[in-house]
Amino acid sequence: MKGIGLLTLISALFGIAIALQHVRDASFPPPAIENDAALYLTSGQSVRRLSVAYQALAADVYWIRAIQHYGGTKRAIAGEQEAGGATGPNVAGSRHRYDLLYPLLDLTTTLDPRFNIAYRFGAIFLAEPYPGGAGRPDLAIALLEKGLRERPDKWEYMQDIGFVHYWWRHDYPAAAAWFRRAGEAPGGPWWLRSLAATTLAQGGDRQSSRLIWESLRESDNDWLRREADRRLAQLKALDDVDRLQLEVNTFTERTGQRPTSWRVVPLDPTGTPYELDTAGRVRLSAKSPLYPLPTEQPARPPS
Repeated sequence: MKGIGLLTLISALFGIAIALQHVRDASFPPPAIENDAALYLTSGQSVRRLSVAYQALAADVYWIRAIQHYGGTKRAIAGEQEAGGATGPNVAGSRHRYDLLYPLLDLTTTLDPRFNIAYRFGAIFLAEPYPGGAGRPDLAIALLEKGLRERPDKWEYMQDIGFVHYWWRHDYPAAAAWFRRAGEAPGGPWWLRSLAATTLAQGGDRQSSRLIWESLRESDNDWLRREADRRLAQLKALDDVDRLQLEVNTFTERTGQRPTSWRVVPLDPTGTPYELDTAGRVRLSAKSPLYPLPTEQPARPPS
């Protein structure tokens, strides 16, 4: 009986500590977790045993930590760029990384295996190319597959896996297979089956990308709708850049000179001016909310 009483006391104290930490973080957010920081508890099963009856609350704490790590790292990289530090599309010289993102998400979903937001948003954070995210679509898929093991009928996770294959891995046969599986799952929307056929036939073109994002814009999730709007605006910007580049090239061929400025400054969908460099290349401004634009790649050969 004494052992049971001691275990109950430890569980209660641990729960109170988590609750107090939750309140503290809400009032005084801690600084971003640095890349050389270590997780004191890296095993989800160990945390589950320690948290006992407070697993859901502990999952919330780790989810908050994951968001802080993601947001803090992203802000640090942006600040470094603004200060003239690491440059280039990959910001290769930056010391800031998302190294703790997957371990934190893994802990969160082990404590609460049905933490829907952690799976879906976490997968986006992991898959997004660096510096906007971790640049790890493989870990994004691993996280979503973990969710499917808990909920095999969750068609949204199947859709998201297809989405990662499509957008970030450019593996269109795999994307089509997952869209089809999601469409055939109980409750899966009918349009996923037609999207599977379109992806298999036309994967990689902007029109099929638009179909995906327009479909996601119908989601009941506000964040996904906003993200879909942003992605559709990026696709519009890609079209604009192609059109403007054609005009610049035509002018150069006709006059034998590269234009150095715009007669009428063209604006991207957010109202930010497009840039024209000295080599006659049209590009999206790094100051635009749409920067960087997605990279279009051809389909990967079937494995």
